[in-house]
Amino acid sequence: MIRFRLLAALLAFLAPLTGPFPSFANETLWVGSTAGEARAAALLQAIRSAPDHGLDPSWYGLAALEKAAAPGADPALAETLLTAAFVAYAGDISTGRVRANRVDREIDIKQRKVERADLLKAAAEATDFAAYLAGLPPKGDYPALQKALATWRAKRDGAAYTPVPDGAALKPGATDPRVELLRNRLAELDLAVPAPVTTADSYDEPLVAVVKAYQEAKGLTVDGIIGAKTLQSLNTSIDERIVQIIANLERRRWLPEDLGTRYVLVNAGDYSMVFVDGGEPVFRSLVIVGTPRNPTPEIQSTMRGFQTNPYWTVPQSISGEEYLPMLRRDPNALQAAGFKIFESWSDDTELDPNTVDWNSVHPKAFPFRIRQDPGAGNALGYIFFPFPNQYGIYMHDTASRWLFTEGSRNFSHGCIRLQNPLDFAEKAFGGRGGFSKERVRQVIDAGQQAHYTFPEPITLYVTYRTVSAAPDGVPTFRDDVYGRDRRVVRAMAKP
Repeated sequence: MIRFRLLAALLAFLAPLTGPFPSFANETLWVGSTAGEARAAALLQAIRSAPDHGLDPSWYGLAALEKAAAPGADPALAETLLTAAFVAYAGDISTGRVRANRVDREIDIKQRKVERADLLKAAAEATDFAAYLAGLPPKGDYPALQKALATWRAKRDGAAYTPVPDGAALKPGATDPRVELLRNRLAELDLAVPAPVTTADSYDEPLVAVVKAYQEAKGLTVDGIIGAKTLQSLNTSIDERIVQIIANLERRRWLPEDLGTRYVLVNAGDYSMVFVDGGEPVFRSLVIVGTPRNPTPEIQSTMRGFQTNPYWTVPQSISGEEYLPMLRRDPNALQAAGFKIFESWSDDTELDPNTVDWNSVHPKAFPFRIRQDPGAGNALGYIFFPFPNQYGIYMHDTASRWLFTEGSRNFSHGCIRLQNPLDFAEKAFGGRGGFSKERVRQVIDAGQQAHYTFPEPITLYVTYRTVSAAPDGVPTFRDDVYGRDRRVVRAMAKP
């Protein structure tokens, strides 16, 4: 019978470890005893059920495992293969199949980790190994996402799919042969489609109402117009929705099991923010996040306070890509909006924009610093909430509050614009520290810059959840505007 420490040495060759394997003297985990064989059977059953979690049994060598665990097979080989499969499966199911920060440069989170030695120790000590395996995945809404995955896989087998052809925007009152296809597509999405008022190709008001309800559910602009974004959403196939559910199961495995009792969760996938204090949601808000070209990253950080009437120092990329063309047309173009240009990033020597040959400045090597003064038109609004991160983003107020009326609120360069920042600040203080929203307003109105420190730090999670699910498994989808879900699932399939 193979000794466990010899097995550990073999597995150290097979895979890099986050910690040493334990030694259990002469004991084996999977063969040579009734308890071991029961563990092996439970592990094989869990791996067969891996698709319930969006995982593939072949990633763990299921066919080879079943051969190795069959009667008469080599027990040493069985012990080796089952142990390797267990540490791989248990790690994937509990903390994620992939290293999140390697999937996308816009992901920088503190992903949960598991020590493989701890997994093996827990497996050996579990009195009910099947129950132990069942307890490895996250809790919360994870089981609901699993139900959604099962439902949509079942739908795929017999579902019809009628794409709506591309073309000019389809507006209420129009007559277009695509309207009949639109009716079919909406019915396929389980929406109650009314009979045409006149002809089947008439985009009449009852049908417009159904489209508006669909747009609202998907976080699109609710205007009843079948434009590019609504068309793309309507034409998303069941297979693509399944990919989204799998990606969101994986994304949930990345996060801590317990997010804490005091945290902000920003979901760039559905343009929302919630502040939890004392374990209870105490504030919710709409947010504006980054465009597909400048996506809001997935990060974890800490917020400690806020500042009033901030300056906005324009990132170098924005200066070169957006403001340089304006300066080439008119060197004084930025002055009216309260911008000043400085000779470098290291001093405050102000530059006369009329003295620069802007046509000779390269957009990728913009040498000057542009800063916007505080005021009503400041891009950060009147309040901003800094937090450490490698992307230079923060949460802030905005001068363009009308954008919160839009459905798809991805308009920023990556920062998070908050709808009611002063109300959030009030909740963050929770009546402590003598905080007064009215006094802060007075400071803002006086044009003063002031720093306020929260009585307790707030953990910040910025995620990208494009699927949520009710406890019964009914999902709500938001469109994968960043294309990040597809990248996650592609990374999961790699060895």
